[in-house]
Amino acid sequence: MSAPEGFSEFVLARQAALLRTAYLLTGHAQDAEDLVQTTLVKVVPHWRRIRDNPEPYVRRTMVNENVSRWRRRRWREESTDVLPEQLADGADHADLLAVRSALAGLAPRQRAVLVLRYYEGLSEAEIAATLGIAPGTVKSQARDGLARLRDALPAGEEAGEGAGSLTR
Repeated sequence: MSAPEGFSEFVLARQAALLRTAYLLTGHAQDAEDLVQTTLVKVVPHWRRIRDNPEPYVRRTMVNENVSRWRRRRWREESTDVLPEQLADGADHADLLAVRSALAGLAPRQRAVLVLRYYEGLSEAEIAATLGIAPGTVKSQARDGLARLRDALPAGEEAGEGAGSLTR
């Protein structure tokens, strides 16, 4: 069975961007790859209907699938015999780790709103349409998510620095 017309071209053109967004949503490279793959599998049956403007549908599917994955996994503990390697010392790495840790502590909807707003650059209306929520909900989720990020980040970290660190 072959992919619908235009689907392969979309995947090739947007693969890196989809992986970056998925990584920001999940916080793990392997989970990001799984999320993109699962999303694309779910999008294929609807391709003929969305092919003219697939981006919002793919984003929404990715966010919804991430929320579902988070709900399934949130009570499961993961133990390991080997500790992860530490990153090289440096202020940039410490800031990056602090932002990633703070972002990982957000609820999936807050995380999705912040990633779509500050990384993808979508407007409140576009985020509302993508997630299927009211613009007021986007605003409150962004406000609450940013407040939680500020509380979780080390003292003295500027809000602008944290948002910029998302793209590293």
